[in-house]
Amino acid sequence: MTRIPGDARSQADDDAPPLEEAGASIVAFPDGPLLVRGDFELVDPDGAALPRRRKTVALCRCGASGLKPYCDGTHKQIGFKATP
Repeated sequence: MTRIPGDARSQADDDAPPLEEAGASIVAFPDGPLLVRGDFELVDPDGAALPRRRKTVALCRCGASGLKPYCDGTHKQIGFKATP
């Protein structure tokens, strides 16, 4: 299981593989968040496991989200462009 820092809120869900499948994937959505899917565990800065309610979590890349570390869509409002 992959450990990923964060908190208990998750912001995205889709047709990601069931949590029982091994591994996790992180996809950089074009000019948007990092989408984390699969078998992973969210942990706080001290390494304590946090509950997760969804199979996919969207993590902020633009730095402007009001729900950090999660994406709240602010990247669209500020015109965030990811570097290639």
